This record gives sequence, structure tokens and C-alpha cells, in this order.
Amino acid sequence: MSKPRSLSLPPRTRAHRLETVRGAFAVLDTAPAGERRGTVLLLPGYTGSKEDFLALLGPLGEAGFRAVAVDGRGQNESYGPRGRAAYRRRALALDAVAQAMALGDGPVHLLGHSFGGLVARSAAVLAPRAFRSLTLLSSGPGRVARPQRIRIRALRAGHVLLAKERVWRATRWLDSRGEQPDETVDSVEVTGFLRRRWMLTKVAQLSGAGRLLLRDPDGPAELAGLALPVHLAYGSDEMVWPPGELAAAAARTGAHHTVVAGAGHSPNVSHPRELAERLTAFWERADAAGEREEPVLRVSTAP
Repeated sequence: MSKPRSLSLPPRTRAHRLETVRGAFAVLDTAPAGERRGTVLLLPGYTGSKEDFLALLGPLGEAGFRAVAVDGRGQNESYGPRGRAAYRRRALALDAVAQAMALGDGPVHLLGHSFGGLVARSAAVLAPRAFRSLTLLSSGPGRVARPQRIRIRALRAGHVLLAKERVWRATRWLDSRGEQPDETVDSVEVTGFLRRRWMLTKVAQLSGAGRLLLRDPDGPAELAGLALPVHLAYGSDEMVWPPGELAAAAARTGAHHTVVAGAGHSPNVSHPRELAERLTAFWERADAAGEREEPVLRVSTAP
């Protein structure tokens, strides 16, 4: 998971609930400074939330983009059912399509971090006309690396056997044993937030997302078949997906490729300004390649 270093809202940012045809989602919505150059929808990763993008929202707004980070269904402050079926890939992808439509800005740039990249990719396959581009941030086609698969299986088993509070304590101990380059010692405020987020996130969401991360057989084919600009971005010290596999995927598919030197799994936390520069440069090129028509979606986003 990403650990925000501060919980302060950037300038021009408001927290509210985005009403969609598939329900309401908690969002952080940053208005652009000056004329709007575009809109980006940001989907968080496994055990994460919209706050993972707090450091990135400000630079994106300064660059002229409306940036909207969302809690997915069952994550943090967004409602989520308990049933397993609610967290299948298609359901989560339909949520992302509905969120993009509800923003009211026409096709938007879509970015998914880690598990959010899997959801974003599925949404782009389902309704490509809803999006101007797709960015997979620290997220690849195919399942996660073996050490991460072991952690996910342990987490899913823990929820069956233990109370949620005990699983939280165990994950904190494991995290302290293997801090990533982009993580720092938590402040009391951030530690309290991380615990609240964990307790608010539905067990069914954690279990369902973990199941999807463990098996992603169609990822490479989906990525290669997308008819919109694609960007793979990650840190040089990425640990969840093997960096070599991410580079190979970019080469095979012709995707735009960014490696943030010195960053781990969360460049959005550790290198937000550098990442924002890389992202906005990609979006400029994607927009210059040709204005897309207003979305004419042929998929129902109704519940």
C-alpha cells in the first residue's frame, strides 16, 4: 500500500461524494490552476485509497489538470457490499466507467496505481471511448511477483482466521520488516489514518482484490489490444511487479515507458513532481494525436 506523508489537502482540492449511476464514491477533487487542459481519474491500489494521491494532486492541478482521486467500492470511505460477486473485475471496471462519465468532462485520462491499474485496464477494455489514455502506475499485465503472492495469500487467510484488528497488527509488523525506498516512518496522524482506512475497507474488497492480483492471465493480451494511448510508469526499485517484466510489456505493446529513478512502488508519494511532469507530457502527446469524439458507450453501467 501507499503511505501518504501528509494528509493536508492541496490547494483547490475538496473532498466530496461523486454521484454516479452505480452509487456514490468518496473522492478528492482538485481544480486546475488557470485554464483546464484535461481531466484525470486516479484509481488507488490494494489496501489503498484516494489519499495515496495527495502529493500528486497539487502538481497535476498546477499543470492545468483537474485531478480526481477516488475510493473504489468497499475502499475506505466508499460504500461496498459484503458479497464476493460485487468485487469481480467487470463490476469494478463498470464503476470506473461510471465515475468517468459522472465527472462530466468528456473522455478523461485514466490512471490506476498497482491494483488500480488492473481495474483501469479492464475499464479501458470495456469502454475505450470513455477515456483519452490509460496509465498503469506501478502496475503490470500479469500477476504480481512471487513474494507478493505469498503476502496476499497470507492476508486473505488471515481474514478467515483472525479478527480484522489482529490482521492489521500483523501487516504493520511485516511492513516494518521490509520498508520500501519510498516509505518513511509514519507520523502519529498518518498512522491513525492508515488504521482507520484498514478498518473501514471491507474484508470482501480485500479478499476480492487479492484474488484478482493472484491471477491475471489475460493481462498481456488486453494491453496489446487497447486502441488508446497507453503508458507504463514505475519506479526503478519497483517490487510488486518485476521491473524487467514491465519493461518487456512496454516494448511488446509499444506503450509509452517511464522509469522514475530512485522510486519504489509508490512514485506518487516519493516523487510526485517528477511523476507529474512525466504524466502531463504523455497526456499532451496523447491529446495531440487527435481529439476523441464524445463517448458513445455501448455498455450498461447500471447496477
